[in-house]
Amino acid sequence: MGSSDRRLKGLVVGSGMLIRTEEPDDVDAIAAVVARAFASDAEARLVAAIRASSNFVPDWSLVAIIDSNIVGHVMVSYVGLRDSDVERRIPSLSPLAVDPEVQGRGIGSALVRAVTERVDTAGEPLIVLEGIPQYYPRFGFEHAVPLGISIDLPSWAPAEAAQVLRLSAYDPRIRGRVDYPPAFKAVEDR
Repeated sequence: MGSSDRRLKGLVVGSGMLIRTEEPDDVDAIAAVVARAFASDAEARLVAAIRASSNFVPDWSLVAIIDSNIVGHVMVSYVGLRDSDVERRIPSLSPLAVDPEVQGRGIGSALVRAVTERVDTAGEPLIVLEGIPQYYPRFGFEHAVPLGISIDLPSWAPAEAAQVLRLSAYDPRIRGRVDYPPAFKAVEDR
């Protein structure tokens, strides 16, 4: 089965979990999982705002399904990276959500691995994120600042929460400050 066939049908990952691209009928279930995972509807509003924007990449919005129920979601979309007068679009992983009732079962890990593989296959050089420094390094994410990439973080986040995953097409000349698009700015309590 070719990779495009696998994308259409989904990828079965241990314990009967299916990971596949989100579909239009998944929107409400995704919003519910994201709201439960963050104990807030702010991130669910972020997902909806990204989905409605030109930065949304449908193939990079994945769900995890167990027993016909959506239990997790991950999204990678474009943000800006400004270096002096040059701005380019780069992928950003945000958010990753797993229903609290099934956290700790590898669902988040499976989603991150599946989406980063898709972004790498698309030829992108890197993925940025704001994330828990103790969680994302297992996937190859590392502190962004030593690589010349800065992210303005919320006051609660440690500096190491600004992270980058270097992909196959990585170019060390890609540097700058992450500039979040309006979808992110519309959700103030990030």
